[in-house]
Amino acid sequence: MTDRYPVPAGYAEIELVIRRSQFIANAACTPTVAEARAFIAEISRKYPDAGHHVYAFAVGFGSSVVHGMSDAGEPSGTAGKPTLAVVRGSGLGDVTVVTSRYFGGTKLGTGGLVKAYTEAAQLVLAEIPRAEKIEWQPVNLHAPYHYYEAVMRLVKQYQGQVQNEDFGVAVSLGLNFPASMVDLFGAALSELTSGQVTIPDSTKEDN
Repeated sequence: MTDRYPVPAGYAEIELVIRRSQFIANAACTPTVAEARAFIAEISRKYPDAGHHVYAFAVGFGSSVVHGMSDAGEPSGTAGKPTLAVVRGSGLGDVTVVTSRYFGGTKLGTGGLVKAYTEAAQLVLAEIPRAEKIEWQPVNLHAPYHYYEAVMRLVKQYQGQVQNEDFGVAVSLGLNFPASMVDLFGAALSELTSGQVTIPDSTKEDN
């Protein structure tokens, strides 16, 4: 399971002029397809008189990624496809690139368009800051008091975070773990407590 991947940590915009045609590329973090489409619409409104708003996006990462692209009226395969190739090659997840083009009066040809849209996407993704996204899985459990300190050491060992604690008849813990650590923590917890403390089935099903 991939629970960590690089994502944009902000927004970037670049401008590229090739034979008087102006290419304005924008990129941003878009964690859902709806947010990707909203960003595409936002850029289209920002440059309403541009002839084309070519886009490509990657939502998610690895085997669960969702891709989308459009030539936006440019000749088939000359704009969206090369932009998507750059997005895929960037190693980023949750990212959308939109390149708006103002025609400069000189046709670039299919090869020229591929080169221009590729370069615009490369330049804007080179400018965007990056961060690591971690997919977190909530875990709630109850433990007898005599296991509290040992369980907390285990939580730390498996990169968990304590969200809340309730000291009643037993200790109730609200925890967060990187998704890939949940099963490992659960196995270690069961071994530590000889099966007396386990992750509830409802948590495992949500994973």
